[in-house]
Amino acid sequence: MTLTKSIVFAVVTVLATMALATTITNSTSSSGRTFTALFTDATSLNKGDDVRMAGVKIGTVEKVGLRENDTAEVTFTAAESAPMVEGTRAELRFRNLIGQRYIALEPGATGAAALEDGYTFTLDETRPALDLTMLFNGFQPLFKFLDPDDVNNLSAQIIAVFQGEGTTVESLLSSTASLTSTIADRDQVIGELITNLNSVLDVVSQRTGQLDTTLVTLQRLVSGLAEDRKTIGSTIEGVGNLTESVAGLLSEGRAPLRKSIDSLGDVSENLAENDKVIDRFLTTMPQKTDELGRLATYGGWLNFYICSIDGRIPRPEGYYGDLGVESPAGRCR
Repeated sequence: MTLTKSIVFAVVTVLATMALATTITNSTSSSGRTFTALFTDATSLNKGDDVRMAGVKIGTVEKVGLRENDTAEVTFTAAESAPMVEGTRAELRFRNLIGQRYIALEPGATGAAALEDGYTFTLDETRPALDLTMLFNGFQPLFKFLDPDDVNNLSAQIIAVFQGEGTTVESLLSSTASLTSTIADRDQVIGELITNLNSVLDVVSQRTGQLDTTLVTLQRLVSGLAEDRKTIGSTIEGVGNLTESVAGLLSEGRAPLRKSIDSLGDVSENLAENDKVIDRFLTTMPQKTDELGRLATYGGWLNFYICSIDGRIPRPEGYYGDLGVESPAGRCR
């Protein structure tokens, strides 16, 4: 009786261990139907990568090759239970932060005819992963306007204003003269404005009753203000004190502000000297944020897959090292 119980316990333990190992390695049986998909770009897709449908792994990539017309040919398997029907689309998506990818299958309409074993998905039925080069090429016109020299010139002009240089005042006077000349050139428009103003005055004269009411109301407002002149006077005195305090604040902050503006030129120069680093950062940022978003969709954490662990255990006479384990999963090879 004891031997029978021991055998049953051992069998159950082995089966549970096998199920746990299968769950941890996310492995599936290699049996199933075989299909081929053509992609214009299959970069970072390797043998052993996942084939998923609705987020569930249903197969594995078996082979990645190249056709004569510079088209990537990917052979993969799919479980018998997977609904591989007409209208199914194969897309390449990012799996993690290190650039690994997988094939995502979008099933066709319900009730469509099933695909035969060995079916080939054409380029019209597939879609490659996001092309970051094409994305950032669209921003090239914007990047061309970010000229470091223009930023330096703007910094110099701001500094000149705070330093009170005469050339800045002359520029202001020139602009004022230009405005005056422009007004003189618009004498016809000004004449039309006066004509329209006469029309408005005619309408106002026709509304004398309403205007009288407005004036009476205004007189009441002025009388109320006169009665509150002491409160208003104390308020104006407080505004004067506030103005004096603000003036002192501006006087004290003028030197640090001038120093900050002087440093703006150095900052823009550093940015200009490290344009390659900035370009690389901007190029990789969308991919990183996209992958971080995918990893965080399960909750407020990030999922990581550990391929190997090693370490050493301290002992009184020394270290007992070379301890560890390595995962046999295909993604760690």
